[in-house]
Amino acid sequence: MFEIAKSNINIKGGILSVDDTVLEKLYSVPKYAELIGYFWSGKYHQTIKGINLITLYYSDDDGHAVPVNYRLYDKKEEKTKNDYFREMVLEVISWGLEPRLVTGDSWYSGVENLKFLRNQKLGFLFGIEKNRTVSTEPKKYHQVSSLDIPAEGLITHLREFGIIKLYRKDSKKEDSRHYIIYFPDENVLKQVERSEFIIIHDAHWGIECFHRAIKQVCGICRFMVRDSQAIRTHVFCALQAFIRLEKMRAEKTIANWYEVQRNLFTSVIKEYIMNHLSTACAT
Repeated sequence: MFEIAKSNINIKGGILSVDDTVLEKLYSVPKYAELIGYFWSGKYHQTIKGINLITLYYSDDDGHAVPVNYRLYDKKEEKTKNDYFREMVLEVISWGLEPRLVTGDSWYSGVENLKFLRNQKLGFLFGIEKNRTVSTEPKKYHQVSSLDIPAEGLITHLREFGIIKLYRKDSKKEDSRHYIIYFPDENVLKQVERSEFIIIHDAHWGIECFHRAIKQVCGICRFMVRDSQAIRTHVFCALQAFIRLEKMRAEKTIANWYEVQRNLFTSVIKEYIMNHLSTACAT
């Protein structure tokens, strides 16, 4: 898939985002399909039946964004989502991708992942849970939720990792969220402003939009097969379809990913109405 995707992007200096989503198969029987299991869904706010898709999604500086690697969670492999994440990062780097930094939500912000990215000399922005602890003075740690964090961020020491910059993002609808930024060059880290934090945060939101699009316009959940290889083939084709839509959008053939589907739907409805009116008039 990377070979297909890379012609649409500048492979140097972009933002590499990780996230996962559940391809809902609410009425399937897991024992008849190896890849279907029970996974937590943010949409349903509970565990549901489906297939867990873990994706690396790359956004370049020109506004083009495509999936560049992915995994379907397979319990037989006895790996965690974090194991898949680190595998995929190493793969895309070996294929020539040179991201400026990596982004993810709090699920992927464990110390092992953070140290892994540091060893790869990659910067990152991750959400963290409110009970993570940092130290603003030697040997005195505090939970991030208890700190007074200025709008421009707080340079501090994340427990078991090192120096990071901490941000808080408030919301009217939910509790405040906390984020950490890291760059290998500490001088660069100190110069990060809130405006840059917002830009990086918004770029990460693109992977959420991607998940929505592959379900709504690429039919990734709409398969009627049980064989694992057939399921993998369907998912691969759906992701290729998205890459094609993104290429059309980048070339300004369409304004957005949803235009092709909307135009097809509008044409069918128009034809149905005209036929219905013609029949009514003839009667």
